[in-house]
Amino acid sequence: MAQQPHVLVVEDEAAQREVLAYNLEAEGFRVTRAENGEEGIICVEEDTPDVIILDWMMPHLSGIEVCRRLKVKPETRGIPVIMLSARSEEVDKVRGLETGADDYVVKPYSVSELMARVRTQLRRVRPATVGQILTYDDIVLDAETHRVTRDENPLKLGPTEFRLLTTFMEKPGRVWSRDMLLDRVWGRDIYVDTRTVDVHVGRLRKVLTQHGGEDPVRTVRGAGYALG
Repeated sequence: MAQQPHVLVVEDEAAQREVLAYNLEAEGFRVTRAENGEEGIICVEEDTPDVIILDWMMPHLSGIEVCRRLKVKPETRGIPVIMLSARSEEVDKVRGLETGADDYVVKPYSVSELMARVRTQLRRVRPATVGQILTYDDIVLDAETHRVTRDENPLKLGPTEFRLLTTFMEKPGRVWSRDMLLDRVWGRDIYVDTRTVDVHVGRLRKVLTQHGGEDPVRTVRGAGYALG
């Protein structure tokens, strides 16, 4: 199994935190909970989420400050942040967005609306998790039907190769280390030797080039693999 979309909830009110986590898990997300800003930053460093739901008003380290710190670091800048706040004034919303938040939701909020906003952010960073069709040059991957074609020729990929290709196609050009691919494709809780990644990348390359065409997967010496 590939990793489920991973959402980090940083909220100091236990009841709110649990309601959010319950609803996210019911939607099929993997959820990490943090009860304050410091813990939230540690969670991001230990297990990078796909989306962060971040409360503004927290003791010690506010959501605004957490957001600011994440957005100045290149490795965490791209993680979408949805800011939750009881502050409904436009000036507060502008301040939240200027700090780098990708969305701003005023409390009290509708849970179903918040779930829709999470999916919107996911569509941006991991489109395959919401069933979108991905394309790269002449390769087309349909995440919903699990079909892949290259130059309109259907390709038969095993489940692991399909997840590998999905990961590459969601972020063309990005260099993935073997460890990152193990986390994303095999899951954090499964022990697999990093050489297994090389084997499956080799299989993926073979299928992608079976009807001709250049190998689109690039080996980056000492770093890993990238698409294109």
